[in-house]
Amino acid sequence: MSRRKKGLDISGWLILDKPVGVTSTHAVSKARWLYQAKKAGHAGTLDPLASGILPIAFGEATKTVPFVMDGRKIYRFEATWGVETNTDDTEGEAVETSEVRPTREDILAILPNFRGQVTQIPPKFSALKIDGERAYDLAREGEDVILEPRVVDVHRLDLVDMPSPDRAVFETECGKGTYVRAIARDMGRALGTRAHISALRRTAVGGFTEEDAVTLEELERLRQSDGAYKEMADALLPVETALDDIPALAVNRAEAARLLNGQPVLLRGRDAPTFQGTVSVTTDGALIALAEIERGELHPRRVFNLDRP
Repeated sequence: MSRRKKGLDISGWLILDKPVGVTSTHAVSKARWLYQAKKAGHAGTLDPLASGILPIAFGEATKTVPFVMDGRKIYRFEATWGVETNTDDTEGEAVETSEVRPTREDILAILPNFRGQVTQIPPKFSALKIDGERAYDLAREGEDVILEPRVVDVHRLDLVDMPSPDRAVFETECGKGTYVRAIARDMGRALGTRAHISALRRTAVGGFTEEDAVTLEELERLRQSDGAYKEMADALLPVETALDDIPALAVNRAEAARLLNGQPVLLRGRDAPTFQGTVSVTTDGALIALAEIERGELHPRRVFNLDRP
């Protein structure tokens, strides 16, 4: 890694355990400062109310962010019955109330309706854009925000616990674009009551889990330690970790040179892949590019400036 005015040329994934009360933007800024990284981005915003897995990409890892964004996410959340808020969580104002409290049997009966392909209307306080403006900005200004229904994939939704008649804890595994706040809100309505999220934690994003995660406090301690450089570097996962779910293709050094220069490579021979689509390309075990296989040719889409043998 080389030092320049704007920071360090550092590449890799930091799996941050974001605390409650901190925005994703602030968490990324703090992590970037701790690492003195030149370039950083994140995969999947978490609301300030939410805690848990926030994958942060440094340097060349930012080129793989879309693959993480498209991965499944797992959340554990608490729904509080009887109150619906304008933000669908505890940060908003109550807009509807109900004295109805669902039983375990009531909840289990409606869960199948919230699994599979589900149509939901995103919360008014969301980052979606309407005519170029963020929905939450328009909502805060008092405008009547109207968002179109969308179909999302909810692969799993389970009742985990019922600490009290007013609260229930769920775990869900869902696809890109799913709003967990909307799931809680809509379950409340389906149960003849109202609901909002009172706690939310993301436990996995794609292949990244809580086992990979570190907190900001842990990073601050590492930064003050005697072996700060090595220990902080050890907390990062390799860039290619984000590409575990796509096929990998190894090429020789001559083919790698062509790809790194933006030129296609003809795939031929008995071992040539027969499928079409995106692959991660390596040479001598090192990641060099993301490429598309099209009609027997390998076309580079993103190349990586990583240390290579």
